Amino acid sequence: MPLRLDVKRKLSARSDRVKSVDLHPNEPWMLASLYNGNVHIWNHESQTLIKTFEVTDLPVRVAKFVIRKNWVVTGSDDMHLRIYNYNTLEKIHGFEAHSDYLRSIAVHPTQSYILSSSDDMLIKLWNWDKNWQLQQVFEGHTHYVMQVVINPKDNNQFASASLDRTIKVWQLGSTAPNFTLEGHEKGVNCIDYFHGGEKPYLISGADDRSVKIWDYQNKSCVQTLEGHAQNVSCVGFHPELPIILSGSEDGTVRLWHANTYRLESTLNYGLERVWTITMMKGSNNVALGYDEGSIIIKLGREEPAMSMDNNGKIIFAKHSEVSQANLKNLADYEIKDGERIPLAIKDMGSCEIFPQTLSHNPNGRFVVACGDGEYIIYTAMALRNKSFGNAQEFIWASDSSEYAIRDGSKISIHKNFKERKSFKPDYGAESIFGGNLIGVRSSAGLSFYDWENTELIRRIDIQPKSVHWSDSGELCAIATDDTIYILKYCPEKVTQAMENKDEISEDGIEEAFDVVGEIEDIVKTGLWVGDCFIYTNSVNRLNYYVGGEIVTIAHLDGTMYLLGYIPKDNRLYLGDKDLNVVSYSLLLSVLEYQTAVMREDFETAKQVLPTIPKEQRNRVAHFLEKQGYKQQALAVSCDPEHRFELAVQLGELKIAYEIAMEDQNEKKWKQLAELAIKNCEFQLAQECLHRAEDFGGLLLLASSAGHADMIAKLAESALEKGKNNVAFLAYYLLGRLEDCLDLLCNTGRYPEAAFMARTYLPSHVSRVVGLWKEDLAKDNKKAANSLADPTEYENLFPEFQEALKAEQFLKKERKTLVAAADYPRLPSNFDRNIFEEIKGVEIKEDSNVDDVADSIDNLNIDTSGEGVKPTDPSSAEISKPQEPEPATEPVKRTPSPSDEDYDLGDDDDDDDIDLDDDDIDLDVDDLLDDDDE
Repeated sequence: MPLRLDVKRKLSARSDRVKSVDLHPNEPWMLASLYNGNVHIWNHESQTLIKTFEVTDLPVRVAKFVIRKNWVVTGSDDMHLRIYNYNTLEKIHGFEAHSDYLRSIAVHPTQSYILSSSDDMLIKLWNWDKNWQLQQVFEGHTHYVMQVVINPKDNNQFASASLDRTIKVWQLGSTAPNFTLEGHEKGVNCIDYFHGGEKPYLISGADDRSVKIWDYQNKSCVQTLEGHAQNVSCVGFHPELPIILSGSEDGTVRLWHANTYRLESTLNYGLERVWTITMMKGSNNVALGYDEGSIIIKLGREEPAMSMDNNGKIIFAKHSEVSQANLKNLADYEIKDGERIPLAIKDMGSCEIFPQTLSHNPNGRFVVACGDGEYIIYTAMALRNKSFGNAQEFIWASDSSEYAIRDGSKISIHKNFKERKSFKPDYGAESIFGGNLIGVRSSAGLSFYDWENTELIRRIDIQPKSVHWSDSGELCAIATDDTIYILKYCPEKVTQAMENKDEISEDGIEEAFDVVGEIEDIVKTGLWVGDCFIYTNSVNRLNYYVGGEIVTIAHLDGTMYLLGYIPKDNRLYLGDKDLNVVSYSLLLSVLEYQTAVMREDFETAKQVLPTIPKEQRNRVAHFLEKQGYKQQALAVSCDPEHRFELAVQLGELKIAYEIAMEDQNEKKWKQLAELAIKNCEFQLAQECLHRAEDFGGLLLLASSAGHADMIAKLAESALEKGKNNVAFLAYYLLGRLEDCLDLLCNTGRYPEAAFMARTYLPSHVSRVVGLWKEDLAKDNKKAANSLADPTEYENLFPEFQEALKAEQFLKKERKTLVAAADYPRLPSNFDRNIFEEIKGVEIKEDSNVDDVADSIDNLNIDTSGEGVKPTDPSSAEISKPQEPEPATEPVKRTPSPSDEDYDLGDDDDDDDIDLDDDDIDLDVDDLLDDDDE
């Protein structure tokens, strides 16, 4: 049977004639040198040309990456080697290397050497560490040297192909060739070494239109491949697959089986002559260069042929050789997350086919190899042949004894190694998927069929890449190119529908599946553990999905493929293409708990919880929170930050208070204060605000409540902490204007103190003006002398005596603190005229100033702190009805431009009123009485 490999085109780039191509091992880049003298770098993932530069106006016949130096080395028809930094495109070096066209370059894999061959019939060895010194010249060919290739198994040996019809094998350090291979009838254009296994093979292509396989140990031709209609321009052994590729000027690329030498496939992309082929170890990509551009194709699957059973036995294949490793043998080895596990490899023998996939059946007794259009079922222990047949694909059922194969569009179901039934889906079969149901991908989408009767269960209009069933058969993950759909299978509804065929449409049973989740991600490999779907994605993250939440287990260093999960080890195992195996810890108890929560089986979840280690509790708590179970999350979480957030969200003041007491974090106290105020727990709010030193919040709370003692305490605390804004406002609300004045003077704000005294405390004006003059004289004596004291220049201060009377008149009133609830009933200061109020009170001639203060009890001012009292006209000795008197506050007015310099807004740091450097900065107009203005 033929080796059936999928061939997918990844990049098609039109350009001038391409003379050489190269692939970058770490970036998705293809390097192409052109006949027009330019060099292009393409990104084959984004399909874009990312870099281009001109080397010369003559053909650039070869260009190679030097990865460890970030270089591109070019050889061209002007006989020059040139070196560029491929990140900056800066030219590093350049020199004339040969006396004729350069044909080929080979970069030494470990040393600082480059080999170049030319039409001058010479091969030269250059050392870049010695400033590109010519290390050695190899002479012996009698015509153009078309290509040189270094032996991957012996880096000191290389081979050369020449138009003199010979292939020569050389040794570094030796001037003469080791030996010469002859057999082509015309000039040899290209050669390559066999990369894998023990075969000492060389391959060559020539103008005689043939490809020859050579055994360079026996110095003999092993096989001649014929079929090209024109000169063979490029050949190569694929480093990962048992494939030989040959390209010709007839425009075709031929794929030959490396073991049987039969022709497997012929590719023709219509881009005229083929000039170059490049492949890379570790990748299935192949780059091709043509007259009219370049192509990148992907051959076969990138996933390695590996499988692990439930007991930790791993079987893997490298080409046709099958090996086994057992994780049980690592009982004494301490496995660390992400570290390569040292496995003892046991050779199981050779498989009769080239296996593209290996997979164990559910109970692990058998393993199937599928490839070359055939399948072979082996016993897992001894690799004994149990059954075989023709198939492009093979899948296992949930039942360990049942499986299905696809041969073309026909699907056959076998049980106990005997065919039980076969059918052809209505829309054909491009691929099949195993599990609880048979999944068939076709042009119509994805169809699920019953294993027993092959009846259609449901057709879904999507094109899946893979389908993964949970062990219970209840959940199914369908991975497409960019999305993962999580479905729940409903067997009881399927049974009901089967009993009543009228409910089944041409797309099957509509209620067979419910969509329970959708993830925008790309699955590389996946498996189920309970109700948790574990998968690796395109950016090399190892994630698991449960209940709408995606948890990242690890960031992988490279592309890894899931092998399986061993519950008793609580570990997940992955392997890469080089058959390296790594492991990550994933507690089964955590997965069981999350599964129980998803099924709303809280009794089981409660029983599982004690088995979860403390360090894993936080992960569980976050999961519970996302599912909406915040109360349970609070009980489970061990993280104080998370517990505090949950307590705040749930309104659990006591728990939040205990956490805040342990942490003493200012932010937590503020959050708790807001919650306490919201719940009307004002005593707690006051304590929290004090602990947070949130003086602005305390001022708001105290003033809203009209709590004089609290405001007084706040004033002292704020003054002690240097929060002069809050201290000033607190004193002001308490009517302690003398303290406000002292605060201004103590902070050197004498101008503001003077104007405040002029407005509210005229009896203090003389003292403050004296301090102001003394301070101002230090800088400007003339300005200081221009300040007038009302005791000396009373004529400059009209109604100053009346202002003194008003001060005494209002002294008792300003001691009253009004609660916020009473503010709407208080009259505005704009509606009051203090001088008129004083005149309206009848004062006896022999009464002193204190009697005046006593007489204002009848002025509708509540001095008891109980709020505003109704006016009693019969008891007030006034000439006209009086309005209620408010607690004294600054006169309201339209702000002047100068107010910008005295911003009474909130302070950013402590929510206080920010005047200037935590000091008081009042506007002059604010401190002037309306009458004085």
